[in-house]
Amino acid sequence: MRWFGWLRKRPKAGADLLEVLALQEGTPVALIGGRMRTVGLPYALPRDTEDLNRLDFQHFLLRYALKGLYAPPLHNPQSILDVGTGTGRWALDMAQVFPHAKVVGLDVNPPPVDEAAGRGYDIRPANYTFVPGNLLEGLPFADKSFDFVHMRLLFTAIPANRWVTVMREVARILKPGGWVESVETTGIHNGGPHTDLIMTWVTQLAAGRGVDRMNATRVNTFMQEAGLRNIGASVVNIPASSWGGRIGEMGALDYLTACKGYGGVVVNAGLATQQQFDETLEGARTDLGSPHIHGYAPFYVVIGQK
Repeated sequence: MRWFGWLRKRPKAGADLLEVLALQEGTPVALIGGRMRTVGLPYALPRDTEDLNRLDFQHFLLRYALKGLYAPPLHNPQSILDVGTGTGRWALDMAQVFPHAKVVGLDVNPPPVDEAAGRGYDIRPANYTFVPGNLLEGLPFADKSFDFVHMRLLFTAIPANRWVTVMREVARILKPGGWVESVETTGIHNGGPHTDLIMTWVTQLAAGRGVDRMNATRVNTFMQEAGLRNIGASVVNIPASSWGGRIGEMGALDYLTACKGYGGVVVNAGLATQQQFDETLEGARTDLGSPHIHGYAPFYVVIGQK
Protein backbone atom coordinates (compact mmCIF):
# COMPACT_ATOMS: atom_id res chain seq x y z
CA MET A 1 0.00 0.00 0.00
CA ARG A 2 1.37 3.42 -0.93
CA TRP A 3 2.06 5.83 1.91
CA PHE A 4 -0.77 8.07 0.70
CA GLY A 5 -3.08 5.41 -0.60
CA TRP A 6 -5.70 6.47 1.92
CA LEU A 7 -5.97 10.07 0.68
CA ARG A 8 -9.42 10.85 -0.62
CA LYS A 9 -8.95 11.87 -4.25
CA ARG A 10 -11.07 15.01 -4.13
CA PRO A 11 -9.72 16.98 -7.13
CA LYS A 12 -10.51 14.23 -9.65
CA ALA A 13 -10.54 10.48 -9.94
CA GLY A 14 -7.01 9.12 -9.80
CA ALA A 15 -5.39 12.40 -8.70
CA ASP A 16 -2.16 11.77 -6.81
CA LEU A 17 -0.72 13.68 -3.86
CA LEU A 18 1.31 16.03 -6.02
CA GLU A 19 -1.87 17.11 -7.79
CA VAL A 20 -3.59 17.68 -4.44
CA LEU A 21 -0.66 19.84 -3.36
CA ALA A 22 -0.56 21.78 -6.60
CA LEU A 23 -4.26 22.57 -6.48
CA GLN A 24 -4.01 23.94 -2.97
CA GLU A 25 -0.76 25.90 -3.20
CA GLY A 26 -0.78 29.66 -3.02
CA THR A 27 -3.23 30.29 -0.18
CA PRO A 28 -3.80 34.06 -0.46
CA VAL A 29 -2.16 36.31 2.10
CA ALA A 30 -2.31 40.06 2.47
CA LEU A 31 -0.76 42.80 4.59
CA ILE A 32 -3.57 43.66 7.02
CA GLY A 33 -2.98 45.85 10.03
CA GLY A 34 0.72 45.97 9.23
CA ARG A 35 1.24 42.17 9.29
CA MET A 36 0.78 39.33 6.81
CA ARG A 37 -2.41 37.33 7.28
CA THR A 38 -4.21 34.57 5.42
CA VAL A 39 -7.31 36.04 3.81
CA GLY A 40 -10.75 34.49 3.41
CA LEU A 41 -10.73 32.71 6.79
CA PRO A 42 -12.28 33.50 10.19
CA TYR A 43 -8.82 33.17 11.78
CA ALA A 44 -7.40 36.67 12.27
CA LEU A 45 -3.91 36.19 13.73
CA PRO A 46 -0.88 36.90 11.52
CA ARG A 47 1.03 34.47 9.38
CA ASP A 48 4.57 35.73 10.02
CA THR A 49 7.75 34.77 11.83
CA GLU A 50 6.78 36.47 15.06
CA ASP A 51 3.54 34.56 15.42
CA LEU A 52 5.07 31.28 14.24
CA ASN A 53 7.62 31.66 17.04
CA ARG A 54 4.77 32.30 19.47
CA LEU A 55 3.00 29.13 18.35
CA ASP A 56 6.14 27.06 18.95
CA PHE A 57 6.52 28.67 22.38
CA GLN A 58 2.85 27.94 23.09
CA HIS A 59 3.31 24.30 22.09
CA PHE A 60 6.05 23.73 24.66
CA LEU A 61 4.02 25.59 27.29
CA LEU A 62 0.97 23.39 26.69
CA ARG A 63 3.00 20.19 26.49
CA TYR A 64 4.31 20.96 29.98
CA ALA A 65 1.06 22.27 31.47
CA LEU A 66 -1.08 19.43 30.07
CA LYS A 67 1.55 16.88 31.07
CA GLY A 68 2.05 15.37 27.65
CA LEU A 69 1.05 15.45 24.03
CA TYR A 70 -2.28 13.63 24.10
CA ALA A 71 -5.10 12.58 26.42
CA PRO A 72 -6.82 9.50 24.85
CA PRO A 73 -5.68 5.96 25.72
CA LEU A 74 -3.73 5.34 22.52
CA HIS A 75 -2.43 1.85 21.80
CA ASN A 76 0.05 1.67 18.96
CA PRO A 77 -1.75 4.06 16.56
CA GLN A 78 -0.83 3.58 12.92
CA SER A 79 -2.21 6.85 11.53
CA ILE A 80 -2.41 10.26 13.25
CA LEU A 81 -3.78 13.56 11.92
CA ASP A 82 -3.16 17.03 13.34
CA VAL A 83 -5.88 19.37 12.06
CA GLY A 84 -4.79 23.01 11.99
CA THR A 85 -1.19 21.97 12.54
CA GLY A 86 0.21 25.52 12.50
CA THR A 87 3.97 25.22 12.86
CA GLY A 88 3.72 21.42 12.79
CA ARG A 89 5.43 21.13 16.16
CA TRP A 90 2.85 18.77 17.71
CA ALA A 91 2.83 16.51 14.64
CA LEU A 92 6.63 16.38 14.58
CA ASP A 93 6.72 15.43 18.25
CA MET A 94 4.14 12.70 17.71
CA ALA A 95 6.14 11.33 14.80
CA GLN A 96 9.02 10.88 17.23
CA VAL A 97 6.84 9.31 19.94
CA PHE A 98 5.18 6.90 17.49
CA PRO A 99 7.88 6.15 14.87
CA HIS A 100 5.79 3.42 13.24
CA ALA A 101 2.75 5.65 12.74
CA LYS A 102 1.98 7.79 9.70
CA VAL A 103 1.67 11.32 11.10
CA VAL A 104 0.01 14.01 8.98
CA GLY A 105 -0.23 17.73 9.65
CA LEU A 106 -3.00 19.62 7.84
CA ASP A 107 -3.36 23.38 7.49
CA VAL A 108 -4.02 26.01 4.85
CA ASN A 109 -0.32 27.01 4.94
CA PRO A 110 2.74 24.74 5.19
CA PRO A 111 4.71 24.72 8.44
CA PRO A 112 8.23 26.21 8.44
CA VAL A 113 9.84 22.76 8.47
CA ASP A 114 8.10 21.93 5.18
CA GLU A 115 8.98 25.28 3.65
CA ALA A 116 12.61 24.66 4.62
CA ALA A 117 12.47 21.20 3.02
CA GLY A 118 11.37 22.85 -0.21
CA ARG A 119 14.59 24.86 -0.10
CA GLY A 120 16.71 21.75 0.33
CA TYR A 121 16.99 21.66 4.14
CA ASP A 122 14.93 18.64 5.12
CA ILE A 123 14.95 17.53 8.76
CA ARG A 124 11.47 16.02 8.79
CA PRO A 125 10.98 12.51 10.25
CA ALA A 126 10.37 9.89 7.57
CA ASN A 127 6.93 9.08 9.02
CA TYR A 128 5.68 12.69 8.93
CA THR A 129 4.11 14.62 6.08
CA PHE A 130 2.16 17.82 5.53
CA VAL A 131 -1.04 17.96 3.46
CA PRO A 132 -2.57 21.36 2.66
CA GLY A 133 -6.27 21.72 3.26
CA ASN A 134 -9.02 23.82 4.78
CA LEU A 135 -11.01 22.06 7.49
CA LEU A 136 -14.05 24.18 6.62
CA GLU A 137 -14.02 22.78 3.08
CA GLY A 138 -13.84 19.15 4.21
CA LEU A 139 -10.89 16.90 4.99
CA PRO A 140 -9.10 15.46 1.92
CA PHE A 141 -8.92 11.91 3.25
CA ALA A 142 -10.87 8.73 2.74
CA ASP A 143 -13.36 7.41 5.27
CA LYS A 144 -11.84 5.49 8.21
CA SER A 145 -8.29 6.74 7.59
CA PHE A 146 -6.99 7.65 11.05
CA ASP A 147 -6.62 6.12 14.49
CA PHE A 148 -6.27 9.52 16.15
CA VAL A 149 -7.25 13.05 15.12
CA HIS A 150 -5.93 15.99 17.12
CA MET A 151 -7.38 19.53 17.10
CA ARG A 152 -5.97 22.39 19.17
CA LEU A 153 -6.90 26.05 19.53
CA LEU A 154 -9.23 26.24 16.55
CA PHE A 155 -11.83 28.21 18.53
CA THR A 156 -11.12 31.38 16.53
CA ALA A 157 -11.02 29.50 13.22
CA ILE A 158 -14.33 27.61 13.22
CA PRO A 159 -17.58 29.60 12.82
CA ALA A 160 -20.21 28.97 15.47
CA ASN A 161 -22.57 27.27 13.01
CA ARG A 162 -19.90 24.89 11.66
CA TRP A 163 -18.72 23.04 14.75
CA VAL A 164 -21.05 20.04 14.44
CA THR A 165 -20.30 19.74 10.73
CA VAL A 166 -16.58 19.79 11.51
CA MET A 167 -16.97 17.06 14.13
CA ARG A 168 -18.98 14.91 11.73
CA GLU A 169 -16.21 15.28 9.17
CA VAL A 170 -13.64 14.25 11.78
CA ALA A 171 -15.82 11.26 12.74
CA ARG A 172 -15.98 10.28 9.05
CA ILE A 173 -12.22 9.91 8.72
CA LEU A 174 -11.77 8.12 12.06
CA LYS A 175 -11.38 4.37 12.05
CA PRO A 176 -13.85 2.44 14.21
CA GLY A 177 -12.47 2.66 17.73
CA GLY A 178 -10.36 5.69 16.81
CA TRP A 179 -10.08 8.78 18.99
CA VAL A 180 -10.37 12.52 18.52
CA GLU A 181 -9.01 15.09 20.96
CA SER A 182 -9.90 18.77 21.06
CA VAL A 183 -8.02 21.33 23.20
CA GLU A 184 -9.58 24.81 23.30
CA THR A 185 -9.68 27.85 25.55
CA THR A 186 -11.87 30.89 26.10
CA GLY A 187 -8.94 33.23 26.75
CA ILE A 188 -7.68 34.94 29.90
CA HIS A 189 -9.89 35.26 32.98
CA ASN A 190 -9.25 37.48 36.01
CA GLY A 191 -6.57 39.30 34.05
CA GLY A 192 -7.41 42.82 35.17
CA PRO A 193 -9.28 45.69 33.46
CA HIS A 194 -6.92 46.14 30.50
CA THR A 195 -6.87 42.42 29.76
CA ASP A 196 -10.66 42.32 29.99
CA LEU A 197 -10.94 45.17 27.48
CA ILE A 198 -8.72 43.41 24.97
CA MET A 199 -10.76 40.23 25.39
CA THR A 200 -13.89 42.30 24.69
CA TRP A 201 -12.37 43.64 21.47
CA VAL A 202 -11.26 40.16 20.37
CA THR A 203 -14.72 38.76 21.15
CA GLN A 204 -16.35 41.51 19.05
CA LEU A 205 -13.88 40.93 16.22
CA ALA A 206 -14.56 37.18 16.30
CA ALA A 207 -18.32 37.71 16.32
CA GLY A 208 -18.00 39.80 13.18
CA ARG A 209 -16.40 36.75 11.55
CA GLY A 210 -19.11 34.39 12.78
CA VAL A 211 -17.02 32.98 15.63
CA ASP A 212 -18.12 32.49 19.24
CA ARG A 213 -15.08 31.88 21.44
CA MET A 214 -17.34 30.35 24.13
CA ASN A 215 -17.82 27.35 21.85
CA ALA A 216 -14.63 26.08 23.45
CA THR A 217 -16.84 25.06 26.39
CA ARG A 218 -19.29 23.11 24.19
CA VAL A 219 -17.04 20.73 22.28
CA ASN A 220 -18.30 17.70 24.22
CA THR A 221 -21.84 18.52 23.01
CA PHE A 222 -20.62 18.89 19.42
CA MET A 223 -18.93 15.47 19.66
CA GLN A 224 -22.16 13.92 20.97
CA GLU A 225 -24.14 15.42 18.10
CA ALA A 226 -21.59 14.02 15.66
CA GLY A 227 -22.24 10.52 17.00
CA LEU A 228 -19.04 10.01 18.95
CA ARG A 229 -19.04 7.98 22.17
CA ASN A 230 -16.95 7.54 25.33
CA ILE A 231 -16.67 11.31 25.55
CA GLY A 232 -14.55 12.64 28.35
CA ALA A 233 -13.96 16.28 29.26
CA SER A 234 -11.69 18.05 31.70
CA VAL A 235 -10.59 21.62 32.36
CA VAL A 236 -6.99 22.59 33.08
CA ASN A 237 -6.56 26.13 34.41
CA ILE A 238 -3.16 27.39 33.29
CA PRO A 239 -1.82 30.47 35.13
CA ALA A 240 -1.33 33.48 32.88
CA SER A 241 0.13 36.14 35.16
CA SER A 242 3.16 36.43 37.41
CA TRP A 243 1.36 35.00 40.46
CA GLY A 244 1.63 31.60 38.76
CA GLY A 245 5.44 31.63 38.78
CA ARG A 246 7.38 30.65 35.67
CA ILE A 247 4.42 28.91 34.00
CA GLY A 248 2.26 31.98 34.70
CA GLU A 249 4.85 34.29 33.15
CA MET A 250 4.96 32.04 30.08
CA GLY A 251 1.17 32.03 29.83
CA ALA A 252 1.07 35.82 30.06
CA LEU A 253 3.77 36.18 27.38
CA ASP A 254 1.86 33.90 25.01
CA TYR A 255 -1.33 35.88 25.57
CA LEU A 256 0.29 39.32 25.19
CA THR A 257 2.09 38.28 22.00
CA ALA A 258 -1.18 36.98 20.55
CA CYS A 259 -2.93 40.23 21.53
CA LYS A 260 -0.24 42.20 19.74
CA GLY A 261 -1.05 40.16 16.64
CA TYR A 262 -4.72 41.07 16.91
CA GLY A 263 -3.97 44.79 17.19
CA GLY A 264 -3.99 45.67 13.51
CA VAL A 265 -7.28 43.94 12.74
CA VAL A 266 -8.96 45.33 15.88
CA VAL A 267 -8.00 48.83 14.73
CA ASN A 268 -9.02 48.12 11.12
CA ALA A 269 -12.41 46.95 12.35
CA GLY A 270 -12.93 50.28 14.12
CA LEU A 271 -13.10 48.73 17.58
CA ALA A 272 -10.27 50.91 18.91
CA THR A 273 -7.77 53.48 17.70
CA GLN A 274 -4.14 52.45 17.43
CA GLN A 275 -3.31 54.62 20.43
CA GLN A 276 -6.11 53.07 22.49
CA PHE A 277 -4.98 49.58 21.60
CA ASP A 278 -1.29 50.25 22.31
CA GLU A 279 -2.08 51.85 25.68
CA THR A 280 -4.42 49.03 26.63
CA LEU A 281 -1.88 46.38 25.63
CA GLU A 282 0.75 48.08 27.78
CA GLY A 283 -1.76 48.22 30.62
CA ALA A 284 -2.44 44.50 30.23
CA ARG A 285 1.31 43.85 30.38
CA THR A 286 1.42 45.72 33.71
CA ASP A 287 -1.68 43.93 35.01
CA LEU A 288 -0.38 40.46 34.22
CA GLY A 289 2.97 41.30 35.79
CA SER A 290 1.33 42.19 39.09
CA PRO A 291 1.30 39.59 41.90
CA HIS A 292 -2.19 40.85 42.81
CA ILE A 293 -3.70 39.75 39.48
CA HIS A 294 -4.50 36.03 39.40
CA GLY A 295 -5.00 35.62 35.67
CA TYR A 296 -5.53 32.18 34.21
CA ALA A 297 -6.65 30.51 30.99
CA PRO A 298 -9.00 27.53 31.20
CA PHE A 299 -8.12 24.85 28.65
CA TYR A 300 -10.94 22.45 27.79
CA VAL A 301 -9.60 19.00 26.89
CA VAL A 302 -12.26 16.81 25.29
CA ILE A 303 -11.85 13.33 23.85
CA GLY A 304 -14.30 11.16 21.96
CA GLN A 305 -14.26 7.75 20.29
CA LYS A 306 -15.85 6.47 17.11
